[in-house]
Amino acid sequence: MSTNSIVRVPLGNRSYPIYIGSGLLTTAGTIFRKHNISRSVVIITDQTVASRYLPLVRKSLLSKKFSVHTIILPSGEGQKSLGTAKRIYSELLERNMERSSTIVALGGGVIGDLAGFIAATYQRGIGFVQIPTTLLAQVDSSVGGKVGINHPLAKNMIGAFYQPKFVLADTSVLATLPKREMISGLGEVVKYGIILDKKFFSFVEKNLEKALSRDQSVLAKMIRRSCALKSSVVARDEKEDHLRAILNFGHTIGHALEQAGKFGILKHGEAILYGMVAEAYIACAMGMLSIQELERIEFMVNRLPIPFLTSLKLNSSALLATMRKDKKTKNGVLRMPLPNSIGKVSVATTVDEPSVLRAIEYLRVYGS
Repeated sequence: MSTNSIVRVPLGNRSYPIYIGSGLLTTAGTIFRKHNISRSVVIITDQTVASRYLPLVRKSLLSKKFSVHTIILPSGEGQKSLGTAKRIYSELLERNMERSSTIVALGGGVIGDLAGFIAATYQRGIGFVQIPTTLLAQVDSSVGGKVGINHPLAKNMIGAFYQPKFVLADTSVLATLPKREMISGLGEVVKYGIILDKKFFSFVEKNLEKALSRDQSVLAKMIRRSCALKSSVVARDEKEDHLRAILNFGHTIGHALEQAGKFGILKHGEAILYGMVAEAYIACAMGMLSIQELERIEFMVNRLPIPFLTSLKLNSSALLATMRKDKKTKNGVLRMPLPNSIGKVSVATTVDEPSVLRAIEYLRVYGS
C-alpha cells in the first residue's frame, strides 16, 4: 500500500474522496484548490488541536491565497450544544460570512459533528470540509455525513445528514494522540471487522499491538479498510433507512454507558467496546452467535486497556430508560443490530428488556 491513498464515498453528484496518508496537513492548501473550495474559509477547532495543528493548516491555506478565519472552542463533548452553535452563528454573522464560505472541521468527532451541523444549517447550507485529528474521527465520524449536536436528555438527537466536499485524514497526527483516544478509535475499527469483514477482524487481531504503538503502515491500512467498509454501507443507505443501522452495533448499550458516566468516565470508543461485548452476549444468548465467537470478541476487547465499569455504578433502570430514547427504538421496542458471526450481522433485531438486563448483569462482572 502506498503512503497516501484515496477512498471514495460514492453518492452520485455528491461523491467525495477521503485522502489518507502521512503529512497531508502541509498540503491542505493544494487539496483545497484542487476541489475549488471558496477563498473564504472558517476553521472550527478546539484549544488542544489548535495548539498543535492549526498553524500547519493555516500556513498551507494562506500560501494558496485563502482567507482564513478561525473559531477556537474549549475541548470536550459539552461543546456539542445549541448554546455553542448559537455563539458560532453569531460570529459568522458578525464576520459577514457569506453562502460561498466553507466551514472546515479541524479536530475530533465533537468538532466534526458540531462544525458539520453549523455548515448544514448556516444560510441553509454552505461548503464543508472534514480534517479529522483522532483515530475515531478518521475511521468513523468524519465519514458518511452524520452531523449534529446533543440535547441534555440524549446524544445526537438534533442533526442532519450533510456530506463534506472531502475528508483529509493525516495519519501523522496520531503520533501525539493520547493512548485512550487511540483505544477509543480502535473500538470502531474492531466493530467494522465484527459486522462486515471477518478477514479484516483477523488482521486487527494480528496487528492490534502494532496499532497501539502507532505503526504508520498498520494504521493506514486499518483506516483505509474501515473507511472503505463504512463508505460501502453509506453508499447503499445514506440516511439510515435500513442497512446503515448495522453501523450502530454496540451503540445502543454503549451510548447508555456513556451517558451513565455523564460523558466523562468512558470515552465513546471505550463505551462502544463494552457495548459490543454486551450486545454480542445478547446475540449468543439468542442463539445467533456461537460461544466461541463471543469469546473471540471478548478476548480482542480484553487486549485493550479500558476503564473498569465499577466507577459507573451501573443502574439497570436508568440504562434502560436511556436506551428507550435510542433512535433505533420503535414504539417502545428495543431494536439493535446483532452479529450472526464475525463478519456478518442482522440489521435490526428486536430485543426484550429482560435480555438487556441480563446483558447488563453480565457487564457488571466482565467490567469489574
